[in-house]
Amino acid sequence: MKDNIDTAGIRTTAASELFKDRVPSADAEVVRRLNNAGAILLGKTNLHEFAYGGSSSVSYFGPVHNPWDLDRIPGGSSGGSAAATATSLCFASLGTDTAGSVRIPACYCGVVGFKPTYGRVSNRGVVPLSWTLDHVGLLSRTVEDAALMLGVIAGYDELDPSTVDTPVPDYASTFKMQASKLRLGIPRTPFFDALDPEISKAVDVALEVLRKLTATTGEITLPSPSIPFGEIYTRVRSVEGYAYHSQWIAESPEKYQPATREQILRNSAEIKAPAYAQARRELDLLRREIKKVFATVDLLVMPTMPTPPVLIAQATSPASVSIRNTSPFDVLGLPAISIPCGFTTSGLPIGLQMVSAPFAESTVLALAHAYERETEWHKIHPTVNPA
Repeated sequence: MKDNIDTAGIRTTAASELFKDRVPSADAEVVRRLNNAGAILLGKTNLHEFAYGGSSSVSYFGPVHNPWDLDRIPGGSSGGSAAATATSLCFASLGTDTAGSVRIPACYCGVVGFKPTYGRVSNRGVVPLSWTLDHVGLLSRTVEDAALMLGVIAGYDELDPSTVDTPVPDYASTFKMQASKLRLGIPRTPFFDALDPEISKAVDVALEVLRKLTATTGEITLPSPSIPFGEIYTRVRSVEGYAYHSQWIAESPEKYQPATREQILRNSAEIKAPAYAQARRELDLLRREIKKVFATVDLLVMPTMPTPPVLIAQATSPASVSIRNTSPFDVLGLPAISIPCGFTTSGLPIGLQMVSAPFAESTVLALAHAYERETEWHKIHPTVNPA
């Protein structure tokens, strides 16, 4: 369990000195559901402090290491959850995704990372980064495992205003869906821009596999918002993040890691109420407008990350990890999965991202599973030899 998800009687620290002795009295809703289903909690996993970054190298407990190369970042902010899953320390794990924090580490650690639709899974009992953008997601070694986990944690929570009261299908049965009837859309811009050559090659090969599995494949353009996706994300996340931390960071700023503290304070000073309100309005409009795209296609496909993971020593700023390909789908609130689709020549995993319409998790799982059956990437696991 990512250590920003409350566990009754067990420390939940969000990887921060501020919360190093924090012990919740109640489980998060997703923990309660897993417990009721018979899940066994093996431990809490390290993360980027307060989920405020994509490297998992900024933490009170020290950096998380990538199991494929211990000198590199695992991605974040759910880096510990991905690393634990990749190395078979657990059957599966939970993480949170506000800008890609499940899919980025899934890509970099060579596992499956699934962010459901905003409102499909309860956020109650999770230390927030942004109430409007936060999604609880899961990491596993196979798509089938992801479906089993989602079937347990999905569902309406009357105490969480972000959840939607819509029926939860039997995700395990979605693999009966015929991938041959699915229509794929490939949004080239900006998702395929400036790709690392090895990632570009691996994704092209993956697209050829998908073309043979599906009905049609064509290029598509996503709506162009009046405020760029990146700016919407920054405005909303920054203001809502500051709202949560404002009292603590005023009283005990020294208990935050310097990089986290600098982000929270800088953003609170730069982004004013009108800019936040405009971004929230644009986000709401986009979440309605995006449904029209899925009148002509069933899924969008693109690389999860444009570049391989950097060295931990190089992860000195938020810009060291790109959220260009992942954060738009937190803004849009769409279900998105990252699955392994190859390796670089230096042995680092490459991820393929699939996205579908709101609450069409079954469609994402069906195509991801069909691709998984045709390839062997998910069967390759890291061998960790700590120094």
